[in-house]
Amino acid sequence: MLSELSLPVSLSSRAGEVRLRRAVADDLPGLMALLSDDPISAARGDRADDADEGAYAGALRRVLQAPLNDLLVVDDAEGALVGTLQLTVIPGMARQGATRLLVEAVRVSSSVRSGGIGSAVMRWVMHVAAPATGATLVQLTSDAARVDAHRFYTRLGFAASHIGFKYAL
Repeated sequence: MLSELSLPVSLSSRAGEVRLRRAVADDLPGLMALLSDDPISAARGDRADDADEGAYAGALRRVLQAPLNDLLVVDDAEGALVGTLQLTVIPGMARQGATRLLVEAVRVSSSVRSGGIGSAVMRWVMHVAAPATGATLVQLTSDAARVDAHRFYTRLGFAASHIGFKYAL
């Protein structure tokens, strides 16, 4: 399903042309850096410490091996990793058996944030990836503290229609 998406793909943004592609093991340092570049993620423990590399490598391997998951990365014109997101296809019973495409862990490097890269990637998700996977709904969650992100998703046409809950173990 996700493996059938035509990648890599070039996307235009105000920051210039970027390339969206599947993540590979060699992307691990860049992925760790993107997660730690975000203050909310960093506060949760994503600090790109070398001691955590094994945990992240295992997570990357598990995501890439799961057929209904994919981890995508965004490279700038120089080949630097400047963005990432995870996609998960969720087959469901509700909404007459609707398939959902879940978008998680969207990150754009602070050095190029507000350059249109996130918009270009999310439009690709909405207009290319979702239809290609048979999804009738694209959904995501966003931390309540991410007020700028909420405005961003609203501008793209997402509705804040639900309240999410988490239970930490």
